[in-house]
Amino acid sequence: MPTTLEPVRPILLAEIYSARERIAKTIVRTPLVRLELGPGFPDVRLKLENLQPINAYKLRGAANAVAMLSEAERARGVWTISAGNAGQGVAYAARQAGVRCTVVVIETAPTSKVERMRALGARLVPVSYDTAWKTLEARAYPGVEGTFVHPFDDHNFIAGHATMGLEILEDAPETAAVVASIGGGGLIVGVGSALKALAPGIKVFGAEPETAAPLALSLALGSPQKFKDWKPSFVDGAGGQSVFPRMWERMRPVVDGSIVASLADIQRSMRLVAEKARVIAEGAGALAVAAAVSGKAGKGPVVAIVSGGNVDLEKFCELIGSVAG
Repeated sequence: MPTTLEPVRPILLAEIYSARERIAKTIVRTPLVRLELGPGFPDVRLKLENLQPINAYKLRGAANAVAMLSEAERARGVWTISAGNAGQGVAYAARQAGVRCTVVVIETAPTSKVERMRALGARLVPVSYDTAWKTLEARAYPGVEGTFVHPFDDHNFIAGHATMGLEILEDAPETAAVVASIGGGGLIVGVGSALKALAPGIKVFGAEPETAAPLALSLALGSPQKFKDWKPSFVDGAGGQSVFPRMWERMRPVVDGSIVASLADIQRSMRLVAEKARVIAEGAGALAVAAAVSGKAGKGPVVAIVSGGNVDLEKFCELIGSVAG
């Protein structure tokens, strides 16, 4: 691994358009559909990234990052760290490129995500959440070799995610705000970079669960913070323990705020999306919907990015069955 990381720099529009061409044969241009809520509610549109081949947006960034590796880097094999979706994305892109892949996977990842990573040919190394978060900072793990693909603090990964911003503006140029769930911050930096370059008046909001909201805390205090009361939850694809300083540097120019949602509201949004749009959203995907429906992102049109749909069906039924419709 390099001893010195490349300095953080803005994601350029030219890089985003190049990424779109590069990943066009791998990803799906996902639909943008209206969530019919009735009078008195915000005008909410759903960007259905759960319809990607791996049922999560991470394929955009992974496909771009793997495609841009040198032959020498590919020959070493690739590895990443994931609760499931980034791991699937990197494994999928690596399999297409004929490259070996290892995923240091959080041991509480849903079974469905674990099985899919394994089916894609990835070697899995289970670790605790705390260990995974420390490994994200260290960018190294004992016994794991190869080229590291960071699941959020990677310029090319973020440029891949930014292609979603182009699609949103093309399909709904009247968009007033976009809400994206936040784990490490790669999704919101990518989408926000495209939106702010092309339509700077659009508001870009993060969404975090109440049990893990370091960005809201960081924005309140004006510097990257650790969330001391962090707790694990079913929102496994979002809600980090802290905001990494490099990601804080990336987010500040393109993020307008963070909306914190309760776990109960996220559950209700999982049910709402299933009932109204017949869509299965995992916790992180419904998190953005909960933030948009709250009205805190404005009356709209508000685009909520349904970032993924990888949730064990038994768990999904349990979660939506335990809240009122």
